[in-house]
Amino acid sequence: MVRNRDDLPTLVAQTGPLNGQRWSLGESFLIGRDGDCDLVIPSRQVSRYHARLSVSDKGVLLEDLSSKNGTHRNGDPVDDPIFLQDGDVIQIALAQQFVFISSDATLPLDSPLYNASDLNEKFRLLRLDKRSRRVWVGKVELLPPLSVAQYQLLELLYDNPEQVVTRNEMIQVIWGQEVAVGVSEQALDALIRRLRDRLAAIDVNHIFLITVRGHGLRLENPVQID
Repeated sequence: MVRNRDDLPTLVAQTGPLNGQRWSLGESFLIGRDGDCDLVIPSRQVSRYHARLSVSDKGVLLEDLSSKNGTHRNGDPVDDPIFLQDGDVIQIALAQQFVFISSDATLPLDSPLYNASDLNEKFRLLRLDKRSRRVWVGKVELLPPLSVAQYQLLELLYDNPEQVVTRNEMIQVIWGQEVAVGVSEQALDALIRRLRDRLAAIDVNHIFLITVRGHGLRLENPVQID
């Protein structure tokens, strides 16, 4: 059966020389520096034939082709072929980062995604695209992207608008229940501080993360209609 182009899995470039571009994946998709590759990354850090994506009925398989500087998925090195999940972040050497989208059907062409269930969502000062894990403050995208832990914290607060999220909830979501017991208060405070600094670098005039003493943290995300 011939698949509609909008049903094809997609790569979206984030950080790097190809930022903002996207590719629909065929059955075999070669990434590298060589001009014969399906996706060419113009960087000496990238091997001529660096990585391959293979599309089948089982999913999309990511394989590193014995590259010099490595391929990573969600921060972990790809030593053996691995099937991708929607929203996975792929790093090619230190040159280019991509987000894997399982289907292009709902991916917008020109603007960030927003939650259609909230009519004011697209007018919020801070906006998240959960599929690609991208963050905007006003019209400025937060680059380089947040770390995994920073994004998880921000998404948790973003999903609970006008509500206080307890420190225990934050620790369990970010580090997981099994590890949560061993996570120190200092580790959480350091994570919150780093996230505050990243957001302040874009908009120094607004404090997004509000500490509610004795309770937890709340996201202050006002509507901004130009």
